[in-house]
Amino acid sequence: MAHKPDPAGLKLRLVAAQKLKSVLAGEHFAPLTAADLNDGRDRALANRLITTSLRRQGQINLMLAELLEKGMPPRSGTFEAVLRLALAQLVYLPDLGAHSALFLAVEALKRDSKARHLTGLMNAVLRKAQANSARYALDGDDLDLIPETLLVRWATAYGDEAMPAFAEALITGAPLDLTLRDDSDQLVDALNAERLNADSVRVESRDRPVEALVGYDEGKWWVQDAASALPARLFKLDVGSTVIDLCAAPGGKTAQLSKAGYKVTALDSDGKRLERLKSNMLRLGYAPEVIEGDATTYQPAEPVDGILLDAPCSATGTFRRHPEVLWSRTLADIAGRKRLQQAMIKNAVAALKPNGTLIYCVCSLEPEEGEEQVDWIKANLKTVTLDPILAEEVPGLEAAVSAAGLLRTHPGMSPNQLAGGMDGFFVARFRRTG
Repeated sequence: MAHKPDPAGLKLRLVAAQKLKSVLAGEHFAPLTAADLNDGRDRALANRLITTSLRRQGQINLMLAELLEKGMPPRSGTFEAVLRLALAQLVYLPDLGAHSALFLAVEALKRDSKARHLTGLMNAVLRKAQANSARYALDGDDLDLIPETLLVRWATAYGDEAMPAFAEALITGAPLDLTLRDDSDQLVDALNAERLNADSVRVESRDRPVEALVGYDEGKWWVQDAASALPARLFKLDVGSTVIDLCAAPGGKTAQLSKAGYKVTALDSDGKRLERLKSNMLRLGYAPEVIEGDATTYQPAEPVDGILLDAPCSATGTFRRHPEVLWSRTLADIAGRKRLQQAMIKNAVAALKPNGTLIYCVCSLEPEEGEEQVDWIKANLKTVTLDPILAEEVPGLEAAVSAAGLLRTHPGMSPNQLAGGMDGFFVARFRRTG
């Protein structure tokens, strides 16, 4: 008998389920590529299903608590991932149709030897969800999207009034921010972009991959969130000054430092990520020294004028692009990152010339990785002093600078109040005094 072809849409559902399963197990989310699904339309739809499932994870958790009286079946293969994808479609992506959500979910389970015995449960749960989909969509509280532990922490740090904007940023996701190699009104117009501040622009919508946008092949810009672009601009060094970019890959800040005319060394411990950095620098026409090494121990042959340390962190400030961080980070993770950051800071200070500048930054919303690190530096590293950042150094984001001269952005902010938000970033600047 001839093999019956798979139903339309099943392949992308299976690929999406495997990707979501891995992310739920703790892996970092990266959108599917052509290597995962060759067809561009299928790939876009699969990514849409995955990201909606992740962005709406808090609300879907509440649905699951109601729909699964006995909880999630143990050792059930892709059951949970397939179910979450289907619920995301039923409730939040009604334009895709309810029938395909139910049908393809059941068909997906039939292809999984560890889950096919649960097809009856899947069908029953999804029919119940379909009957209640309007209630789920209308009654859901967007603040349920943020885990309660983080919601309490962030409300304390940033105010209750900021939390709805955080939730909205999570739902909406991040627009595409670019840093321009050379200022060009013609290029900004060709990209259909809006200017943010300095050399950052924002592309609100696009109909093609990043690599197909105007100016990519010619190295006229690089992808960099508006918040991530702030730290490198805060150096006040002469052209030709020596600067190390610690934890440099994939190279956005290395490119900024090179553009500023500094003699740049880019260091990272991840060889694969450094290959990406090298490729980016080749495309952009920059030639920093690139070193694979450990930022806790690396010392240059001679002290340098400046060091930019974008330290490994919890990355909670990136939840617009990586919603999984909201559910995968713990206080123990933050404490571990904090100790690593301190080791890197201490080693970086030792590599500075007298009067040299250290810029410390993290893409974290957690005070332990930001303001508390400044307190630790003041108490433990007597050869550096805080060099306060001035509000006029970040035009359009003056409110992000504290009275102490620390820079703190969050997803409820945006340069010049433009739509789209920005990553959560913390930046502090220090000067070596001895």
